[in-house]
Amino acid sequence: MTALGFEWTVALRFLREGRMQTALIIGGAGIGVAVIFFITAVLTGVQSDLIRRVTGAQPHIIIKPPEETVAPLVTGDSDQPRLAAIQARPQRLTTIDGWPALARSAEATPGVLAVAPVASGAALGIKGDASRAIVLVGTELDRYLRVVRLDDKIKSGVLHLEPGDVLVGIELAKDLGAVLGDRFRIQSAQGGSDVFRIRALLDLGSKDLNRRYVYIDLRAAQSLLGIPGKITNLDVSVRELMSADIVAGRLRVQSGQLIESWIQNNNFIFTAISNQNIMTLLIKVFITIVVALGIASVLVVSVVQKRKEIGILRAVGATRRQMQSVFLLQGLVVGVCGALLGSGLGFLLIIIFSRVLRNAEGQALFSLDFDYSLVGIVVASAAVLGLLSAVLPARNAARLDPAQAIRG
Repeated sequence: MTALGFEWTVALRFLREGRMQTALIIGGAGIGVAVIFFITAVLTGVQSDLIRRVTGAQPHIIIKPPEETVAPLVTGDSDQPRLAAIQARPQRLTTIDGWPALARSAEATPGVLAVAPVASGAALGIKGDASRAIVLVGTELDRYLRVVRLDDKIKSGVLHLEPGDVLVGIELAKDLGAVLGDRFRIQSAQGGSDVFRIRALLDLGSKDLNRRYVYIDLRAAQSLLGIPGKITNLDVSVRELMSADIVAGRLRVQSGQLIESWIQNNNFIFTAISNQNIMTLLIKVFITIVVALGIASVLVVSVVQKRKEIGILRAVGATRRQMQSVFLLQGLVVGVCGALLGSGLGFLLIIIFSRVLRNAEGQALFSLDFDYSLVGIVVASAAVLGLLSAVLPARNAARLDPAQAIRG
């Protein structure tokens, strides 16, 4: 029998002899791992679903021209200025100069996935006696789909934009009394007006967005807004959602334009997610400590119970290192078995609660998007935890004097 075979044989035999203790500690470790597994998977799913809903109809980053500011000419001396108040100029529709070069530069920025030109402005949707204030979004659909996944939001119709076509939200269509294929007039705040046919109805995930957003071809929007050949902003998507602020900082340095990320525009959500992650981390840490103490306490008791067996094994030639390895292997086995059991329990909990928990719209609160790599991470972490928990009991076992252990 090899040295490693001896250690494994003794470790497994000790675990079998204390079946009840072994079952309890594996069960306890399994429950702890299941809770960690469940919290991690559910929190990831809920946060991903929340971010998807928030950013579903908006780009990750928006590049805009700088806001116009008033620079008054003040006469008089510094002690008695003649100008007491400044009235801000109403913001007019501004455009980005040299946007094709800026778009190419943005696309080459690390972290950027895609860039789409947009001509956007306020307008009025009119059909018969009904009229609604809308946000006109003119874009090149092929490029825009790489930034915002409108193809996931089609309720009816075809996602296609030609001059004269329009994509509208389902709430706006109801407000105007329009259905797929109907025509209605769009009149911009700049005085442009034209008639468009509804090519598709969209559900953008928010009633407010469904009532306001209207998508048309870029050139048609430029004509309506009175900015031929120009755009009002560049919409950008990034590879990592949570790094949008970092990418926005890079774009801000190189472009000199006004840069807004989805994190800035939804700061309360990002703050809530960050705080939630901190609280969840604390819960995981305390659960891990409890599991580690449970494994260590059972192995400490096992050392006391197996004093005579340990003394006999030492007397017949087992080294201190081998006895230490016996208890380290026990910790490893308990950790791995607990992790496998906990992963199964956690997966079962995820399946159950993904069908039970619903949001206000009656849809699943989180999607069952199971990451199987999480099982490997949990098992590896539990194995390390089991080894660390067994260090003190293993050292105690290695320090036992054979003669005293046999007499005791």
